[in-house]
Amino acid sequence: MTRTEETGPIRVLLADDQALLRSAFKVLVNSEPDMEVVAEAADGAEAVARARDERPDVVLMDIRMPGTDGLAATRLITADPELAAVRIVMLTTFEVDEYVVQSLRAGASGFLGKGAEPEELLGAIRIAHGGEALLSPAATKGLIARFLAQGGGADPDRETAPSYAERLAALTAREREVLVLVAGGHSNDEIAERLDVSPLTVKTHVNRTMAKLGARDRAQLVVTAYESGLVRPRVE
Repeated sequence: MTRTEETGPIRVLLADDQALLRSAFKVLVNSEPDMEVVAEAADGAEAVARARDERPDVVLMDIRMPGTDGLAATRLITADPELAAVRIVMLTTFEVDEYVVQSLRAGASGFLGKGAEPEELLGAIRIAHGGEALLSPAATKGLIARFLAQGGGADPDRETAPSYAERLAALTAREREVLVLVAGGHSNDEIAERLDVSPLTVKTHVNRTMAKLGARDRAQLVVTAYESGLVRPRVE
């Protein structure tokens, strides 16, 4: 049975100030049987309003928009308890962008370059909805490592090391091990193979770790792992 038959299509909100780009994304998304565009927004403020009205599964959010930008809109959406199930994928013209890490800290599930292939974009929507992994993995790992190693994109409200230490102390040894592997960009299947356990067991560890650390999804786990010092970025 397909997802559409089980629960209906993935509901997508498009937020971008370029009408032509929104139209292209809309045609692409609506061409898939398991997803549909339920709303569009030309700026961040409208994106927040449409998210509250439509409760989409996934928001494709442009980082740079006039007025309320994508970063501010992401913070507003992720701070709303009634929108806890909404996943946000940031769209950026340049993947090497200091706002990407800020977006992840703000609660975005990941990011994707606007130059991505159609299948990458559709895959990103499905991955974000499933909460399985960060997006654009080839660029994401290196980007997070570089910016966090250099202190780039710093968030003035970020937690202190002692605060992180207290929360990490609540994790079991296996949960910490899983967290390190998640931060390395590994999928549940890959982690299961490394630890010689089932993917379902890994998923349980990941969910418990997210609950203990107050993380919305795997993207938040990656940022927490780096910012807490549990994982040290390697800058090449």
